[in-house]
Amino acid sequence: MYPNDGFRELDRQECLRLLAKAAVGRIVHTRQALPAVLPVNFALDDDGTVLLRTSAASELVRAIDGSVVAFEADQVDVATQSGWSVVVTGAATVVTDAEEHERLARTGPRSWAPAPREVFVRIAPELVTGRELVGGRTMYGVDFTP
Repeated sequence: MYPNDGFRELDRQECLRLLAKAAVGRIVHTRQALPAVLPVNFALDDDGTVLLRTSAASELVRAIDGSVVAFEADQVDVATQSGWSVVVTGAATVVTDAEEHERLARTGPRSWAPAPREVFVRIAPELVTGRELVGGRTMYGVDFTP
């Protein structure tokens, strides 16, 4: 986060509560030494871990398994000039345990682009940050609404 930028910082619990309401986010990783960002649907596990479900053959899985990634989700209302953004940073790992995979197949996210063979990817919430702006009002009390 950037201190003194006018947004209200959110604590970890607020961030996880907001993430639980979102359906789509963006995964940020490195591809050929350059930043890459992909929109993905996701779910949160009970411990706050971000879960993705994707094709076992996807390039994304090969690119992120065992790497530190960032995951961002947000909600913005242009009309009211309000919204929030949450970023989870942590290690991404493919779920390899058969029992865990079976549990996630029942309770985890559903892929919007199903594949014949799918895997689950966990992003450990090592660093969770978030910020919020309500009604165009910054922490400085300046109201930018027309």
